[in-house]
Amino acid sequence: MSDATIGKYADPNVTPPMAQAVPLGLQHVLAMFASNVTPSIIVAGAAGLAFGGPEQVYLIQMAMLFAGIATLFQTVGIGPIGSRLPIMQGTSFAFVGVLAGVAATQGLGVALTACLIAGVIHFCLGGFITKLRFLFPPLVTGLVILAIGLYLIPVAIKYAAGGAAKFQMEAESFGSLMHWTVALSVVIVALALKFFTKGILSNAAILIGLIVGYLIAFAFGMVTFEGLQKTVGNAAWFTALTPLPYGFEFSLGAVIGVTLVSIVSAIETVGDASATAKAGAGRQATDREIAGATYADGAGSAIAALFGGLPNTSFSQNVGIVGMTGIMSRHVVTIGALVLIACGLVPKIGAVIASMPLPVLGGGVIVMFGMVAGAGINMLQEVKMSRRNMIIIAVSLAFGLGLNLVPTAVQYMPGIWKTLATSAVAPTAAMAILLNLILPEED
Repeated sequence: MSDATIGKYADPNVTPPMAQAVPLGLQHVLAMFASNVTPSIIVAGAAGLAFGGPEQVYLIQMAMLFAGIATLFQTVGIGPIGSRLPIMQGTSFAFVGVLAGVAATQGLGVALTACLIAGVIHFCLGGFITKLRFLFPPLVTGLVILAIGLYLIPVAIKYAAGGAAKFQMEAESFGSLMHWTVALSVVIVALALKFFTKGILSNAAILIGLIVGYLIAFAFGMVTFEGLQKTVGNAAWFTALTPLPYGFEFSLGAVIGVTLVSIVSAIETVGDASATAKAGAGRQATDREIAGATYADGAGSAIAALFGGLPNTSFSQNVGIVGMTGIMSRHVVTIGALVLIACGLVPKIGAVIASMPLPVLGGGVIVMFGMVAGAGINMLQEVKMSRRNMIIIAVSLAFGLGLNLVPTAVQYMPGIWKTLATSAVAPTAAMAILLNLILPEED
């Protein structure tokens, strides 16, 4: 794309011709689609919901629907809500560790109630988010994101091998060559497209890899027409939203855990808003844009939780699309949001996703979760590796990942506090923030 074209579309309020805007909007959807629905599948599995069942399908629908609605909050805006920048929202991996633990031990009602309350708190952060940034330098945010990726990687391996639940891991087929063939086909196709193609094919690499893996699984008999008919054929064409589908169940520990991750998510959104303004328009994001982006984050998360969806945050991969194309138009991303909303209102689309065999999903999340860990390492590269900072990294990861690997070490802690202590994310974040505040800087 020429510099003249980039300059022409550096204004968020300018819309390219529809023949160009619609494909670009679809490109934004393809780049984030797989990452958007995966957290809901994992949390549903942790909660014990039947794989491919109607409850899991509903959670997948809500992931698509409220990613679209939260994106409209960002691009179109309502009053102070929304940055009015081309920021794509989606279900955040950052919350998976805490929510999977809460859902497994206390149920989805407690998990979604915590998301609702944390979303409201997240919304309120918009008024003073810039004043909290000192608590979350690259050292802290990089550590937290790295811990999230490292926590999720074993989940990816279990899925690729054929299961995550205990009965699946004990089955004879767990770890079979057939499962790994399917999973590795997804990885190989995704990497090949990502690094040897450009444009839409490169940005949709993981999604296309999942489709190829799905077809190979079908050839192996892991997916059958009878199974598809049962899952997809029985799903309705349109859905009705259900407020508080799992009830309202308050747990202070769950709220604290999800709120802590929400604050980290808010700081990440600040970074994405800044990166979008820099990549697309060559300027810094204004305070109003940063506050609006945070308001949209919180509002989208709270409303999603009200109807059974997981928290939303800005998607960094879509910032890369803005930088690559040079098209800053928020209306392009609005088109992508409308596509997601349409998908979220059709249960049959959610049913097709829910029918995906675990090894197919496992191949995709091996790449995605590895990229989460890589993003954390990338942020830590900005940090000077002094003795002080290395100690903070060492102690924070030792507590966060150590307690997750040896959960019996805190078996006498009460209920939700044990869940948070073994979530990897919460103890890593708490320890990193605390040590960064109290340990003196070195000369």
